[in-house]
Amino acid sequence: MRHRSVADLMTPGAVAVQLGTAFGEIARLLDEYDISAVPVVDEAGRTLGVVSEADLLRRHIDRTPSNTAASLMTSPAVVARPQWSAIRAARVMGEKGVKRLPVVDEEGLLIGVLSRGDLVQLFLRRDRAIQEEILEDVLTRTLNVPPSAVTVEVSDGTVTLSGTLARRSLVVVAVRLCESVDGVVEVVNRLTYETDDRATLGNHEPVEPPEPV
Repeated sequence: MRHRSVADLMTPGAVAVQLGTAFGEIARLLDEYDISAVPVVDEAGRTLGVVSEADLLRRHIDRTPSNTAASLMTSPAVVARPQWSAIRAARVMGEKGVKRLPVVDEEGLLIGVLSRGDLVQLFLRRDRAIQEEILEDVLTRTLNVPPSAVTVEVSDGTVTLSGTLARRSLVVVAVRLCESVDGVVEVVNRLTYETDDRATLGNHEPVEPPEPV
C-alpha cells in the first residue's frame, strides 16, 4: 500500500511575501487568493515565518506600529516536508492549530503549501478506487487472502467486510489495514473466522466462541 504524501496533495508554487511586504499588500493577497495565511521568505526563497489573518487582526486590534511582514509574521514557521504522510501533516496542523503548512525542501526553500482543503481530498476518493486497493493490495498482496474469501463493499468511504478468514488474528489485521487506506471513513467488520488463535499468540484473555452461523 502507498499512502499519498504531502508532495502528492500540496499546491505547488505557493503565494509568498518577503520581509518588507506591507500590511495592505498582505491583506490584498489573502483576499485575492482566498487564503488564510501566506509564507514569508527571504531573497533566496527560504521560509522565515508566516503571516496569517489572525496576525493581521491582532495588529489592527492592538494598533501596534507593525506594518511589514517582518514584524507581523509568526516565526519560526510551522512547516511540512514533501515526503511526510498526509496523516503526519494533519496531526501537525491539529497540534499547532494552523490551517496551512508551507512545504519546504531540505534546504528550507519553499516548494508549496498544504491546506486543510488539500487534506480533504483524501476523503474524496472514489469508492471503486478504495475497493480495488483493499482487494488487490491489502487482501491479496499483503495478507495473501484469496479474493473469493472476502467481499468488500464501499459506500461513501464506509467499507464493509464480509466473509470467512482462516484465523481470528487475521481478521483483526485485515480490519486495521483497511482502516489505514486513504479515503476510508469507517470499516464495518462482518468477517468470521475458522480458528481462534489468540491463545497461541500469548493472549490470555477469555476467548469467546464464534457466534453460530
